[in-house]
Amino acid sequence: MNKKSFSMSAAGALVLAAALAGCGSTTFFAGRNLPPSGLTNRVLIAIQNPGGGARGALQFVDAFYDVRHSADDKVYSFSISGFSGALPTTIQNMPEEQLGAVYGSGDGSLTLINYAKETTGGNTSGLNGLSSSVFLTRNQSYVFAASQSSHVFTVVDRGNSGSYPLSLPGVYRTSTNPGGSVALAFVQNSNFAYYPRKLTAAQSVNFSGGPSTWPKAVVDCEPQNAPGWCLFQAQSPDSVDATGNYYGAPLTFDRPVKAVFSDDGSKAYILNCGPECGGTTASISILPIAPMIYLTGQQSGKLPTTAALSAACTAGSTSCTLPIPGGASNALVDTSTLYVVGQRQMPDRFFAGRLTVVNLSSNTASSAVSISDGQPGAVSRMILADDNTLWVGMIKCNNGERANNNQAYGCLTMYDTSTNTVKLLEPYVGDATGIAAVTGLHKIYTAEGGQVYIHKTTDGSSIDNQYVTVTGTAWDVAYMDGLSDGDNTVY
Repeated sequence: MNKKSFSMSAAGALVLAAALAGCGSTTFFAGRNLPPSGLTNRVLIAIQNPGGGARGALQFVDAFYDVRHSADDKVYSFSISGFSGALPTTIQNMPEEQLGAVYGSGDGSLTLINYAKETTGGNTSGLNGLSSSVFLTRNQSYVFAASQSSHVFTVVDRGNSGSYPLSLPGVYRTSTNPGGSVALAFVQNSNFAYYPRKLTAAQSVNFSGGPSTWPKAVVDCEPQNAPGWCLFQAQSPDSVDATGNYYGAPLTFDRPVKAVFSDDGSKAYILNCGPECGGTTASISILPIAPMIYLTGQQSGKLPTTAALSAACTAGSTSCTLPIPGGASNALVDTSTLYVVGQRQMPDRFFAGRLTVVNLSSNTASSAVSISDGQPGAVSRMILADDNTLWVGMIKCNNGERANNNQAYGCLTMYDTSTNTVKLLEPYVGDATGIAAVTGLHKIYTAEGGQVYIHKTTDGSSIDNQYVTVTGTAWDVAYMDGLSDGDNTVY
């Protein structure tokens, strides 16, 4: 389509939108308000060092026509007004709430983005230093952040305007369930997992005497003279009886790095990174979330208990750990299927990317298939898209097994979930740091090597990106008008 015909088509679309507005309709999908830009298929791009004195910017483009400008050419580019974060790194995408949360690694800011107004909604206060991992709950009531440099796991209780820096040396990852009731924290080079809990008024009084008044499972409560939150160790000493034996099967992790959650919200799948993180065996540990719910008065049971383990694991199984030889550093749940990616160390000691499909109904794992290599233990990007495709993005694929053996390599993989086969290993253009599925339009946007690219989900082929490229370094992308919050590469 030439530029003239594009302008006529797009102008026609705007005329139609204006006509609808004149008839009293100013909404589109799911009753969402038509934004000021008039665009209904927007991809947000987090850009570092866009030029001049700016260290960060948030631009968005029309993902229907794959252009940055308006149909009438009067608006050269669209951006989120008021954004001032430095070096934006991740976009937590929540289109159902018409909200995004952008983390700036240059200043430690977590900026809320109002998708309906296309403006910032202010920065979250109470974070402690730079965060190596941070999440906002969907109801916007809580923020959980791991600050490896400050050695604290921070809970920001936005409803009570409170910030609770819980001491946890080496903490570097946090995971939060979609429902906003469970959070977990992980320490680098550790075999332990932790979870926070909000205290009742009575508990606050009982725990106010310092560590001697805390339960054995607690590693910190803050503030110590009148604690509001405590951090618990999942492998709790409280689970040991008077003779020193566990009264339930003990929880054993192997360099845990992340948790993903079952669709019904009852289970947490802990990813044990194993060898790629300096451990022994990559695997998945299954935990019931009920004992870890942080909301007051909603917890039930303890960790571990025989009853809880029986409910979480396969009937008749004596273990809640499922080995994943291909590696387990990231995963994505799709109903009764868990897609697990990781890096497997090869005989030459280089790592090779692997994808393992787990049947959650039977807790059985398939043989691992070869995908893009990546940095061991690093946060990869995974997203489901149109045409039964799963896309996986890696960083440092140029240091993996394929590159070491002079084989063709790239950081982006297209996987067909209907045939369980790899359909594309894109040639190397740089680290794949962001992926957004433009659902319904059979395409994905990616941030690779600091630039924006577009691919068809039908066959993986590239779409002309000349009108969506950016000045600066594109680091993450998000489909602002996605059907659900599941259209998110890191949550």
